Amino acid sequence: MKGPLFYAKILLFGEYGIIKDSKGLAIPYNSYQGALKIPAKKSNQSQLSNQKLLEFYHYLYNLKSKEINLRLEDFKNDIDKGICFDSSIPQGYGVGSSGALVASIYDKYANDKITVLENLTRNKLLKLKTIFSQMESFFHGKSSGLDPLNSYLSIPILIKSKSHIEATGIPSQKEGKAAVFLLDSEMVGETQPMINIFMNKMKNEGFRRMIDEDFAHYTDACIDNFLKGDAKALFKNVKSLSKVVLKHFKPMIPDSFHQIWKHGIETNDYYLKLCGSGGGGYILGFAKDFDKAKKVLHNYKLELVYRF
Repeated sequence: MKGPLFYAKILLFGEYGIIKDSKGLAIPYNSYQGALKIPAKKSNQSQLSNQKLLEFYHYLYNLKSKEINLRLEDFKNDIDKGICFDSSIPQGYGVGSSGALVASIYDKYANDKITVLENLTRNKLLKLKTIFSQMESFFHGKSSGLDPLNSYLSIPILIKSKSHIEATGIPSQKEGKAAVFLLDSEMVGETQPMINIFMNKMKNEGFRRMIDEDFAHYTDACIDNFLKGDAKALFKNVKSLSKVVLKHFKPMIPDSFHQIWKHGIETNDYYLKLCGSGGGGYILGFAKDFDKAKKVLHNYKLELVYRF
């Protein structure tokens, strides 16, 4: 038995900002995916996943949420049969490994399931986001619910605020020189400690003002530029955003990447930003000339996400 596939996601813009109610834009990333399955033969990996699902079951059982309506007995029966989440999505890399798992559990066990085939009103999207936020909190302590939402619907999601989200279209890829890419830090990042650092920083008035005035301003501008296909304005604002992140989010950037981050800003060969909470995993890159960026970053593993 194998369930439907759920894909990774990339939050192009909005990391940390969406916690504080600014804009965000998330897109599915089909290079990685996962599905629930009962394996024919047990392996170490399937047993570890099965154990994690058992812990998740106990969490959901004790949650007693008004919003979440799952057939938990069926879930427990499948866990006893050895069900696991068979996934190629790297964990701790900021591309939604737990989001895909949550989406697959909701898809298989939810009563009164909201599906992608129906008219997705804002209320339905918010309801799904609330359900997913509560479910995914098991993995991170605090979750916006956006990763599972993106994985479940497999369409780009525009977050305008906590109470205003909508499905959106993004300009179709072109065979241009410019690209969005992932840079592999080859380190695993943990979401919870990074969010704790951010929440501590938010106690500082100067940091809060920077988030409202600079970080949110450039993030919102980048989203508008990207959705309108305005590459010139996009690169100008991504550069400004990259500078803000390097200055104010240093703990979220692995030390060994501070210099190449700075190099990109100084040379305009590429601009880097956080992919998810940071601390390791993937770093998101933007380049006006992807072939040139590849040469400059030849010591690193890069993955193409989007060409324009």
